[in-house]
Amino acid sequence: MAFLLMSVTLLHLITLAMLFIATMEKSWWVWDDMKNSDLWYNCEFDNATGSWLCASSNENDWLQAVQVLMVLSVVFSSISFLVFMCQLFTMSKGGLFYFTGLSQMFAGSLTAFTATLIYTFQHKEILEDARLLSGEFGYCFILAWVCVPILLCSGALYIHLRKKE
Repeated sequence: MAFLLMSVTLLHLITLAMLFIATMEKSWWVWDDMKNSDLWYNCEFDNATGSWLCASSNENDWLQAVQVLMVLSVVFSSISFLVFMCQLFTMSKGGLFYFTGLSQMFAGSLTAFTATLIYTFQHKEILEDARLLSGEFGYCFILAWVCVPILLCSGALYIHLRKKE
């Protein structure tokens, strides 16, 4: 039981870190090694200074929807972890972690999935760039997609997990 509890906790923390990286890191769309775009900025590498020069992304409704949904995904996953920790120490023997599991599944199935789905189908409108045809999805986009099934599995594990002494 202790191994299962540690495994679920570790899975939750890894997924939370992956969601945070996918939300904050700058690689949702990559044109080449020198230019990329994320949810917040369009960046270009300057060889002269050896640093990234970033400008705010053009705000449109699709981008704002993806931004909000990814932030909500991180928030719901964080809340479900805090609730799990509270339930772990206060719940009576034999109790189920329903709220934790449902919150985790909500973070995965609704918010992160919807955000990545919107970005998948609306990336042309989000980026509004003629160079779009030469680019590709970056690792943060892929990381966000990987988080979706992991969040669903983690939520299902929480729902079936019983507290034992």
